[in-house]
Amino acid sequence: MATYPVDITSHSGMAGADRPVVRHIGLPDLLDALRLGWEDFKAVPSHAIVLCVIYPIIGIVLARIALGYSVLPLLFPVAAGFALIGPFAALGLYELSYRRELGQEASAWHAFGVLRAPSFGSMLGLGGLLLVIFFVWVAVAHAIYVSTFGNTPAAAIPDFFTQVFATSEGWRMIMIGVGVGFLFAAVALCISIVSFPLMLHQHADMSDAMLTSMRVVAKNPIAAAEWGLIVAVLLTLGSIPFFLGLTIVMPLLGHATWHLYRKAIESPLTSSAHEPPETEKEKRYAADFPSVLLPPYGRKHRFFDSSD
Repeated sequence: MATYPVDITSHSGMAGADRPVVRHIGLPDLLDALRLGWEDFKAVPSHAIVLCVIYPIIGIVLARIALGYSVLPLLFPVAAGFALIGPFAALGLYELSYRRELGQEASAWHAFGVLRAPSFGSMLGLGGLLLVIFFVWVAVAHAIYVSTFGNTPAAAIPDFFTQVFATSEGWRMIMIGVGVGFLFAAVALCISIVSFPLMLHQHADMSDAMLTSMRVVAKNPIAAAEWGLIVAVLLTLGSIPFFLGLTIVMPLLGHATWHLYRKAIESPLTSSAHEPPETEKEKRYAADFPSVLLPPYGRKHRFFDSSD
């Protein structure tokens, strides 16, 4: 695998010559990424409870809120919105796949190592942007419903389905909603398809990661569209049984996204820079007592140079 110099700083970002090399990928690469993601999920299944049970809980809570406020039409936009915020929600899963590829131990608790990543602030920034896109999408979807049926809510789920699927207005709303939703999904895909794994692995900043993701989509438009379709289908299947299927779908897609990044971006697999280094404990001798109790014993090299 070819290597390239990486010079990433908080001010200058990636220089033109140091930009990651984007590969051509196809459907076989996407399917292999899913296979490798499934292998990661099987190898570390316990993290599904720790990290991913939150997703069906969020889905159920949001659904209950929607029902409580008599805005049943928001259920589908909320479910579809998982595709927008999913790349950010899977941060810990990228860390686990990263560790497994390095041959290191990977358990549920190692997922929280992502919090020590040098580019974690950039990850939060892009995650915030995806959340904004999600809330704008929900607001737009609600506006489409109101413009079609007015402010009168459906009394019950059967009435709602009859209203949507048995009337010409309902089908018009579906067509408009699907078209607008596609635009939101395309924007989110373009800016995040490999952004979070890139920030984790190479410590890229937010702008560099987004630009690299857009380069991946521009070089592989068909593969990117196929990936978006795969994500949409899997999330739909996972959302059907009260969002409980997301406990499998979300970790699968999270791990697979890491492997998709590894296939789309040409880069050496360097060790994780945010893991705390293992240090040897300094030997203490009985003859040094009681000076060992007083700082800065054993740490003089941290405060004084050889001339002191």
